[in-house]
Amino acid sequence: MDEHEGLAEQFESNRTHLRGVAYRMLGSLSEADDAVQEAWLRLSRSDAGGVENLGGWLTTVVARVCLDMLRTRKSRREEPLDANVPEPAAGRADGADPEHEALLADSVGLALLVVLDTLTPAERLAFVLHDMFAVPFEEIASIVGRSPSAARQLASRARRRVQGASSAPDADLTTQRDVVDAFLAALRGGDFDALLAVLDPDVVVRADQGPGAAPREIHGARVWAKGALAFAQAVRFAQPALVNGAVGVVMAPRGRLFRVLRFTIAHGKIVEVDVVADPERLRDLDLAVLSD
Repeated sequence: MDEHEGLAEQFESNRTHLRGVAYRMLGSLSEADDAVQEAWLRLSRSDAGGVENLGGWLTTVVARVCLDMLRTRKSRREEPLDANVPEPAAGRADGADPEHEALLADSVGLALLVVLDTLTPAERLAFVLHDMFAVPFEEIASIVGRSPSAARQLASRARRRVQGASSAPDADLTTQRDVVDAFLAALRGGDFDALLAVLDPDVVVRADQGPGAAPREIHGARVWAKGALAFAQAVRFAQPALVNGAVGVVMAPRGRLFRVLRFTIAHGKIVEVDVVADPERLRDLDLAVLSD
């Protein structure tokens, strides 16, 4: 086995761990894969023969890549629609991806990802690396360009934000299904009050409007409920489904998928809706229709 093959083998043995770090940092499986791939490229171009702890070295590299990606994301918040909606870790349709299963087995889900997305990039890195992966503050400090004491403070601030979050989404799929079923029943019955009952008063709805169209954002339950009821006839094509591991709604008239609704549900209310119509985004979703 030559040196390159040896490095590749060691890298593959660390891939699941690295993907887990990147996923928690970025909240996106596709971006996590990009970060891990970049780490491999940097490893293959480096002289890593003298590295004693390759796993630690790779963790640091992935963390630096993710930090750069988060900072870039923060600097262009005017393009947030799909890039900043956290993606729950979910197995592919065939259920045979062990890396997805490893992520699912963890206690980190959409609820925590939503909270992490409110942190600064440096806070998120310090919290994820220290509290989730036990990386010493001395190493974190070198990544964020701060002193160990400052890195500790970053993690402490992040921890308070995480522990104090009161609107974390409901992770229980049964609760999600009950809310989504009530939402669909209200639409099918044209019941405005019942629809309001399942929507948070300050619900935020983001609709991508399909390819080439500018996305729009709607705020408030009453505003969106009126619009939703105006198109209630389309609900006959709607079915509850698992969308990236959370309960949502798919619309597929004559078997052709044309729209997906992704929900964020907290305390039994729908607080956010992501309406996906762009065919490219639809293709990237992991979907599984649920029985009635």
